Amino acid sequence: MTVLRCIRPDKIVQAVTNFVEEKLGRHFIEPPPFNIATCFQDSNAIMPLIFVLSPGADPMAGLLKFAEDKGFGGSKFNAISLGQGQGPIAKKMIESAAEDGSWVALQNVHLAGCPQI
Repeated sequence: MTVLRCIRPDKIVQAVTNFVEEKLGRHFIEPPPFNIATCFQDSNAIMPLIFVLSPGADPMAGLLKFAEDKGFGGSKFNAISLGQGQGPIAKKMIESAAEDGSWVALQNVHLAGCPQI
C-alpha cells in the first residue's frame, strides 16, 4: 500500500478498505445501524440529539415514530425548517417546549438566522 500511495494516492482509500475487510472482516468497514432509542438514552434536556446528515439521509420519519412511541406525538411534537426568517419562530417553539415538556425538531439549522438557537 505504501507504493500504491506514492503512485496512485486516489486508490489508497479503497485499498485500505479492502485490506481491513480481508484481514479483520466486513464488520469493521460497515457502520452500525442507527438506533434512535440508544441515542435517546444518552441525551437529556441540556444535551439534545443532533443529526448531522449526509445527502439523501432523512431521519424524520423514524424520529416521528419514536416520538409517538414515547408519547410525544401530535401536539407534543413540533418541527420547523429554518431559513427565510424562521429563527424567531423556532426560538419561541423552543421556549414553549422548555415550559411544557414537548419536543422540537429543528431542520436545516445551518440556515438559521437566529444565533441564540
